[in-house]
Amino acid sequence: MSVEVHPLTSNPTAAWKDISRTQKVIKLNVSVPKAPVAQDKVRFVCMSDTHSLTSHLKFDIPDGDVFIHAGDFTRCGGIDEVIEFNNWIKHLPHKHKLVIAGNHELSFDSTFTHPLKKTAMESSIHEIPTLGLARDSMVEAVKKLDTLSRLTNCTYLQDSSVDLYGLKIYGTPWQPEFCKWAFNVPRGQECLDKWELIPDDVDILITHTPPLGHGDLCCTGVRAGCVELLSSVQKRIHPKYHIFGHIHEGYGVSSDGKIIFINASTCDINYLPTNPPVVFDVPLRAGFVKE
Repeated sequence: MSVEVHPLTSNPTAAWKDISRTQKVIKLNVSVPKAPVAQDKVRFVCMSDTHSLTSHLKFDIPDGDVFIHAGDFTRCGGIDEVIEFNNWIKHLPHKHKLVIAGNHELSFDSTFTHPLKKTAMESSIHEIPTLGLARDSMVEAVKKLDTLSRLTNCTYLQDSSVDLYGLKIYGTPWQPEFCKWAFNVPRGQECLDKWELIPDDVDILITHTPPLGHGDLCCTGVRAGCVELLSSVQKRIHPKYHIFGHIHEGYGVSSDGKIIFINASTCDINYLPTNPPVVFDVPLRAGFVKE
């Protein structure tokens, strides 16, 4: 089914008021399973928005088969931050580790960092809210074009997919414009163009941005999710699970009755890494076995 741009796409709060009358949002309470991973199931462990604070986690990372990080693993994409994250993820016990970038991974977005010259970058940086970050650190981050090469201990997904245990998992970092950070595109058709790259046989979708109406409500009462992402997920892609982050206060799990939506933001609204990973099990498909 084709997806059209919603007439209220530039105002997601108003758009949700318009379409929520035909939407189900079922809040789900989940906890980390205490039983070990069963041989006939695949266990996924999901986090997002750790912002270079993994050394401050107050909880253990549950074991599982697949670890997913839905972006914003750094503060601004600096090379030291990427190396630190790469070293941290190396020691996680999961056989498969999947990572996408978020709006804070400035150095991962070639459209943000290249071919801008240093003076142009500094001009751009001064227009970006720093959330307490040193501007010189941000300028240095966007000058680095080889940062992705330091991410060696995981599978990095950017508008790409991987097949694991008979499941297709697709990751994409794009999001509606947000404070002029990385992987930003205007709401409407340009966002939809990114979502149309997602195949329609995806089982598990990883985006950095939430879709409209699920895990996207800001503390100000404003909705920050993408209208066209919700439409694409519900009308065309039909994943079983949709994992994201970005909006820290949206942490939690919900469903529309068919799709499980997971905001796995580790940091809360105060940038404290207090939210535990979200864990779920998927039955192993016939004909597939664990290594």
